[in-house]
Amino acid sequence: ESGVAKNILVVAGENRLTGQSRDSAIQTLAQVGHPVYEVPLGATIPAYYGLLASRYMLEYGTTETDLAELAVLMRRHAGMHPGAQFREPINVDDVLGSKPIASPLKLLDCCPVSDGGAAFVVSRARSNYFAVRIRGTGQAHTHQHISAAPSLTHFGAAASVETARAAAGIRMADINYAAIYDSFTITLTILLEEIGLAPRGGAGRQAREGRFGHDGKMPLNTHGGLLSYGHCGVGGAMAHLVEAHRQLTHRAEKRQAKNVSLALLHGDGGVLSSHVSLILEAAA
Repeated sequence: ESGVAKNILVVAGENRLTGQSRDSAIQTLAQVGHPVYEVPLGATIPAYYGLLASRYMLEYGTTETDLAELAVLMRRHAGMHPGAQFREPINVDDVLGSKPIASPLKLLDCCPVSDGGAAFVVSRARSNYFAVRIRGTGQAHTHQHISAAPSLTHFGAAASVETARAAAGIRMADINYAAIYDSFTITLTILLEEIGLAPRGGAGRQAREGRFGHDGKMPLNTHGGLLSYGHCGVGGAMAHLVEAHRQLTHRAEKRQAKNVSLALLHGDGGVLSSHVSLILEAAA
């Protein structure tokens, strides 16, 4: 808008898998909490999300099987992407029987540590035939650390998406592709339900019924998401944008969903602390 730039390159990549040891990764994850009230207690990011999961399940009746359905779905989608980190099919029993990490979360409820990167270009004017247009943006920040969260079941996702939706001038019912941050199965569950893409306590059931499949009514993370495509930090989250772009321009190959014209992207940072939303549409 200021005219300073015509084209902006946004790029991110990390070698989280090969660039650090297991102990180093765990130590890093243990430093994200409040330095006085959380870090001394020894929790890591999975532990914080495990606590959230326990509370959410109590409040809304979500089960471990419901969470597992989302892990299975992401793996099914990753199986169609040649660049995904994990492509071997899994089922609900595999998830439920995987190694406990932070109750009630098991290994397959958690995203992997990955190497990777992603990039995109934002331009003032259309420069090719497969451009997409930004219709609306939004963000919300409710807390920095989980011990200061105003609620353990309601976060800033709804406010962020509502800001983006209003700016875009569209209805939620108009959206036909969803790219939602999925660091853990409980992350994806909470975001889908708070945003309104699934009823409270119903995300797992709807995944089981096929609503979020690449051929369903609301295709979701058709590249496999963080849970199976991989999580290399910022680049891992940006992969959701890359896949949304491919879907909107009908270049997702065998993962291509039908009639994708309007996409919602939503991501969070911290422990459901900071939220950002984008509405993208296929350029005419």
